[in-house]
Amino acid sequence: MSARKPIVIYDTTLRDGAQGPAVSFSAADKERIARLLDGLGFDYVEGGFPGSNPKDEELFARLGEQPLRRSRLAAFGATRRAGGRCEDDANLKALAESGAPVWTLVGKSDTWQVATVLQTTNNENLAMVEESVAYGVTLGREVIFDAEHFFDGYARDAEYAIEVCLSAARAGASWVVLCDTNGGSQPDAVRDGVEAMRAALANAGSTARVGIHTHNDCELAVANSLAGVMAGADMVQGTINGYGERCGNANLVSVVSNLVLKLGVDALPAESVEKFSELSRTVAEIANLALPLQQPFVGHGAFAHKGGQHVAAVLRHKDAYQHIDPALVGNEARVLVSELSGRGNVLAKAREFGLELDRDDPQTRWLVNHLKELEHQGYSYEAADASFEMLVRRLQPGYAAPWTVADFTTQVRKNGGSVHAEATVKVEVDGTLYHTAASGNGPVNALDAALRKALSPRFPTLDDVSLHDYKVRILNGDAGTAATTRVLVESGKGTKRWTTVGCSSNIIEASLLALVDSLEYIVSVDPD
Repeated sequence: MSARKPIVIYDTTLRDGAQGPAVSFSAADKERIARLLDGLGFDYVEGGFPGSNPKDEELFARLGEQPLRRSRLAAFGATRRAGGRCEDDANLKALAESGAPVWTLVGKSDTWQVATVLQTTNNENLAMVEESVAYGVTLGREVIFDAEHFFDGYARDAEYAIEVCLSAARAGASWVVLCDTNGGSQPDAVRDGVEAMRAALANAGSTARVGIHTHNDCELAVANSLAGVMAGADMVQGTINGYGERCGNANLVSVVSNLVLKLGVDALPAESVEKFSELSRTVAEIANLALPLQQPFVGHGAFAHKGGQHVAAVLRHKDAYQHIDPALVGNEARVLVSELSGRGNVLAKAREFGLELDRDDPQTRWLVNHLKELEHQGYSYEAADASFEMLVRRLQPGYAAPWTVADFTTQVRKNGGSVHAEATVKVEVDGTLYHTAASGNGPVNALDAALRKALSPRFPTLDDVSLHDYKVRILNGDAGTAATTRVLVESGKGTKRWTTVGCSSNIIEASLLALVDSLEYIVSVDPD
């Protein structure tokens, strides 16, 4: 394995990934992602399907004016239509006009698909593949052939599936990529198909190389990609975060992390892998999708420890409950505090904030029990580190709250066709009572504005704090409108983000508790 050529990484986030549910990229979004991938050394970046939509045309124009530095830009398209000529095919014309140096042409490699979907003959399909690839090569393009439905076709008629790929190779394709298009194949089937394809190319004396492209409908896309590589595939196609149609594509973050860190295979440089958490989260942010907490390797919870026994072991040795050093993928270990916490969790979490607690101090024991009682009431600190830090800070000797909310009132009224909210607060700072009022588009927004109005003159750092997210969860729905409500507030200042929690049977009070924690937190840790 050590003498093997590096595995080639081909990203199709901008085309295949964009076909995923709720995924929508603008041309600017696509360009930003393309340049991120280029900066990390991805071998190929597929920009999209020229001619299918204006966004992709705009992207290829932008990347034509300012080309990628390291990655080869690929344009995706299909082989010519049945019964037509390459010179007259609108799809192939759009590929040529895109200016992309690489064409990725998709063609059927399954007899059932040829007859049922294309509604043509097997021989015509072979001609479509061979002529289309040759046409791109004649125009000076590198052509990659994606053999759609290869593994289904191989199971149905192995000879024909392989012949389709050999036709592409004979026409000059540099790669034949075997696609598990419906995502239903198992690793053994992938291994057998890749091995057979490699043997057929070798017997034909072809220099074309084999790639693997898998979908995640059986949650095996990563496993199938790795199986393909171990069977001899030299290219992996996939998307960042596994975005894609139906259940998604192979997640390149997980595939490459496994190749480099587990299998010792050369794929991307170690310094690029170290930026995977940042890449994954940035692409998720651009897609406006929440990255799952438990996303392998890069999720915020991928190296999180919650059970008291686990945390106790991790405190003795960091590798007790983690399969790699999180820093290898740009992530970090986290200790969660909850009703399952022991003193070890609390000690470790406090240490993250630079606060040292004595394990045997009665106050530490009290804090652990207090946390469990608060969790029982409905509080949750797993996603609210800032509130937990404030809980610990308030127990430190000499800590004094910068202010106290003495009273608050909110009201909402409808005037004509619009709804207005107003809030008043009384806040005590160093013995002085400040009484302010403000309006907002809702009671929480009005409360936030009133608090800032009262506090900003004394704490100017609050001027730069903004509210980024507001989540409400009803904890005991069977109680109806008297149910306990948990509110999570995500705030930010510059690039810094923090989350606080409030809990009450009154949603306004729960919101106020979370807001007060948020403002007190930033004043305590970043007073400037």
